[in-house]
Amino acid sequence: MYKNDGVTRRYSESFKLKILAELSTGKYSKRQLSRIYGIQSSTINEWVRKYDRKDLMNTRIMVQTKDEISRLKELQKEIEQLKKLLIKKDLDKLVQDSYLEVAAENLGYKSVEELKKT
Repeated sequence: MYKNDGVTRRYSESFKLKILAELSTGKYSKRQLSRIYGIQSSTINEWVRKYDRKDLMNTRIMVQTKDEISRLKELQKEIEQLKKLLIKKDLDKLVQDSYLEVAAENLGYKSVEELKKT
């Protein structure tokens, strides 16, 4: 309906409430209303917050059973163990590389690659 022509638009309270009423009926989504009226969906979100209409916000509710929660905890523990193992492996490789550098230096080689070749 409107193009962004650099003009600041002010919407009346009744217009804002009309948009929220249409949104609450479920007939239109935020995206559809923003296209119909030429309003950014973020503007509609601001109006939802301003008028404290939390029922119109996109909310997420998680319902979990005890089995799911315990499984999630087990997986988190496993992830922590794997992270620790990965850190240990990285440290072991770093130590091994350092040993090879010292050995190459002590044996008179120019580089570790030269030591590995022989």
